[in-house]
Amino acid sequence: MTLRGVESHGKFLCASRGSHESLVVIMRMRPPSRCYLVHYMRFFLHSLGCRLNEAELEDWARQLQGLGHQLAKDAEDADVMILNTCAVTAEAARKSRQMARRLRRHNPKARTVMTGCLATLAPPDAANELGVDLILPNSDKARLVELAMDHFGLPPTPVSAMEPGAETLFARGRQRAFVKIQDGCRYHCTFCIVTVARGEERSLSVREIISQINLLIENGVQEVVLTGVHVGGYGSDMDSDLHQLIAQILQQTDIPRLRLASVEPWDIPKNFFELYASNRLMPHLHLALQSGSDSVLQRMARRCKTDCFRDLVRTARETRNDFNITTDIIVGFPGESDDEWKQTLDFIKEIGFGDVHIFPYSARHGTAATRLPGRIPREITRQRTEQLHALASDLKINALQRQVGRQVPVLWEKRRDDGTDVGYTPSFFRVLRNKPDQPSLENRITDTHLRGVSPDGANLLGEAK
Repeated sequence: MTLRGVESHGKFLCASRGSHESLVVIMRMRPPSRCYLVHYMRFFLHSLGCRLNEAELEDWARQLQGLGHQLAKDAEDADVMILNTCAVTAEAARKSRQMARRLRRHNPKARTVMTGCLATLAPPDAANELGVDLILPNSDKARLVELAMDHFGLPPTPVSAMEPGAETLFARGRQRAFVKIQDGCRYHCTFCIVTVARGEERSLSVREIISQINLLIENGVQEVVLTGVHVGGYGSDMDSDLHQLIAQILQQTDIPRLRLASVEPWDIPKNFFELYASNRLMPHLHLALQSGSDSVLQRMARRCKTDCFRDLVRTARETRNDFNITTDIIVGFPGESDDEWKQTLDFIKEIGFGDVHIFPYSARHGTAATRLPGRIPREITRQRTEQLHALASDLKINALQRQVGRQVPVLWEKRRDDGTDVGYTPSFFRVLRNKPDQPSLENRITDTHLRGVSPDGANLLGEAK
């Protein structure tokens, strides 16, 4: 090993395998005469699927950073690659397998860890098939860093001088932090494989969550998104609920903006919308509807029918006139008749969603829906999907146009290469500001005049004050 230089705080650069360099640290222990060498490894982290996967990725990044390791922006520069997979649909599972193989091609010398829902559902020989070194199921995610270090025989790295915080987010180009509040789901919707992959509900303590949020605030994070498999079920395994959690976060932290990830509509606690009296709780909910037909919802084993959903939306919009409701819709669920499909389209028009995430039905082995009769032909599903895309596009344009002329606080998250700043309103509408001759607004909240809708109908155009 050849040491190439030394700095006053005891760091040396040394040659490593390939064309890369690894950071080596001399850590002085008590007594001062004792010391040892520790390698800093480069980790590349990648996630597919839900915001919960992103939150878990951020947690591992903070752990690794706290241990003194580095984050690689590109897979080619990594010593270890960690892939957090998704399997919510057959297409998501295909993309996860494809990404695992792609990472191996890009960096065949790196060690590769695959975790997430695909890893949990994968057969025993999946590691060889996908070319990964280690598969860890969701049940091992809490110990992923420890287990990976042990499996690969990596040296035990002492805690560095750097506190794990928001640096991991900023290094990955993100100003919005996802905080995991729970995992698992106690319900069994007939189409969903996630209950199998994630297991029973487990909530993090209020103390843990608030501690994590306060650490993020100390490191400059302006917005936190609470996420989980079943966010509305928070506290079901202990004496708490989502209302209590949010109230305590607002009381015990100074986070400027608090937001929720997807919430199942039937588990919203009583008096929940009273919380939105605080302008720090962002007026946006992603309420997963899945179908606008009550008979289809029954076959899905969904616990909220259209009347209940309608009442929730009405209450939200009465609470805040800028409340944005977005949703998920499954197209072509088994037995979905033409009349049921029309009911869905009519209900979507009635609600006037700000955005619709569209999923052609995907049969998942191990779910009850695979045993239902009336499989919808692929061509009909395709036609209905196109129909819904057109409707959703019109609804989104209408929602954006209703924002034009307003002045709202926008959190600017990044600057593109062309000098365009990209940010989000409290209602979670994306705003573009193209001022390449002016300083970047990254990670700032500014009052912004919404002057129009972009030509593609996907964004708002803003002028920051």
